Amino acid sequence: MTPKVTVEAFHPRDAGAVAEVRRAAVPYLVCTAESVAWEAESGPVSGRTRWLVARDSGGRVVGCADTGLLISSSEPGHGYLHTAVRPDARGLGAGAALAAEGEAYLSGLGADRAWTWVPDDGNSPGFAEHRGYVRGRRACFLGLDLARAPLPALPEPLPEGVELRTAWDFAGDRRPLYEADLECTADEPGDVRHGFVPYEDWLRLNWDRPDIDHRLTSVVLVGGEVASYSVAQTDGRERYWSGMTGTRRAYRGRGLARLAKLDSLRRSRSEGRTRAFTGNDATNAPMLALNRSLGYVHAATEWRYSKAL
Repeated sequence: MTPKVTVEAFHPRDAGAVAEVRRAAVPYLVCTAESVAWEAESGPVSGRTRWLVARDSGGRVVGCADTGLLISSSEPGHGYLHTAVRPDARGLGAGAALAAEGEAYLSGLGADRAWTWVPDDGNSPGFAEHRGYVRGRRACFLGLDLARAPLPALPEPLPEGVELRTAWDFAGDRRPLYEADLECTADEPGDVRHGFVPYEDWLRLNWDRPDIDHRLTSVVLVGGEVASYSVAQTDGRERYWSGMTGTRRAYRGRGLARLAKLDSLRRSRSEGRTRAFTGNDATNAPMLALNRSLGYVHAATEWRYSKAL
């Protein structure tokens, strides 16, 4: 009997089909064939990234998975496993087959825990729990109609000592952005605690990615020092995703994160982006309030799950 699905290693020619699967399964994220190919082939070596595809009996890519080690985790032995299946192909066993292959790969790397994200769609949580995954924190997707949103004007003039720049202005020396990002991500609420990431790995993840637009990423300086930033990921067409917005501890409480994000959104709209999305931990009240003040509304919910391997 011919199996309903088969799982095999990702090949660069699959990049376009995998991007379609991910966009269909999680329509809020920025995902292009170029970014998929980059993630599969060019991520940090220490992450040991592996991509998989699931094909139906006709050879169509109906599901995908990416898995590897969580190099940013402060605890060793943690890995990630993200699976996605086309909504019109559910029930064929693609998700189960991808999960089994991904878990086996992580175990072979010596990982003792797999982390994943599960949409709160009434079906996926049950699937995850049946496979032994345990529910963690809740997170929210927020969306903004960037083409029509009445975005506030930027303050004019800016407060004394405050400057707005772009990440591209730091192309010659990216360490100030690296240091700010390490500090801010360490304070992000979540089940996985972030630790030290070597500079070269950070460059691969946060500078070399083809979907990060350094000219639309805003950086706020105070007294010449990086104080806050908002990372722009785009598909080069209409979609915009806030990769990370953060403020260094010494500068919090002054509205600088809002300034950075507002500047990035306004410039992105002028460059033709029409749909903006972001994600927040459900307990991150300051960022949720900031995003709602800019016009973002709730789009969907997902849960963090993990499994001991």
